[in-house]
Amino acid sequence: MNSVGNNRARKILAQEAARIIVEHGVDDFRLAKTKAAERLGLLGRGSLPGNCEIEAAVGERLQIFGRESHYDLLQALRRTALTAMDILSQFSPRLVGPVLSGTAGASSAVNLHVFCDTPEWVALRLDEHQLTYKPFERRLKSRRNCTQTYAGFRFLQDDSSIEAMACARHRSALWTGDQ
Repeated sequence: MNSVGNNRARKILAQEAARIIVEHGVDDFRLAKTKAAERLGLLGRGSLPGNCEIEAAVGERLQIFGRESHYDLLQALRRTALTAMDILSQFSPRLVGPVLSGTAGASSAVNLHVFCDTPEWVALRLDEHQLTYKPFERRLKSRRNCTQTYAGFRFLQDDSSIEAMACARHRSALWTGDQ
């Protein structure tokens, strides 16, 4: 396939993956890419689109088809993010991911990075607010292409899922592309 055909196939795959993400609530980009490639019969025919391409296609799809309902959902998730950030304010929380970029769907979690010397402090803060949480770990790429594992905490705030990732205090932010 020539480069023009390959670029067109990548764009079509990204659009189909975006449709799967938006319409079916799939939040795993790799799974959405694979399903899109299988559905379109393009699995194994060149490289799949990157997460940034899919995120852009999700944004386009939501602008075209979501309009007011998506805007209302995004505003509600951002208000929830502010409440959670207020609870975790001593950890200098940063909003990241789909709620920040505007590509969040109904099943999207609010993703926060919080900065502390030890993740246990975040757990103690959640306990102080009597919030039930589940600890988890996630591997993320940094700007230097290093992969590290971070502790995180999932909890509900205003009926929305919050994922607070504990980062070392000396870091300003993690890079969240192509997770």
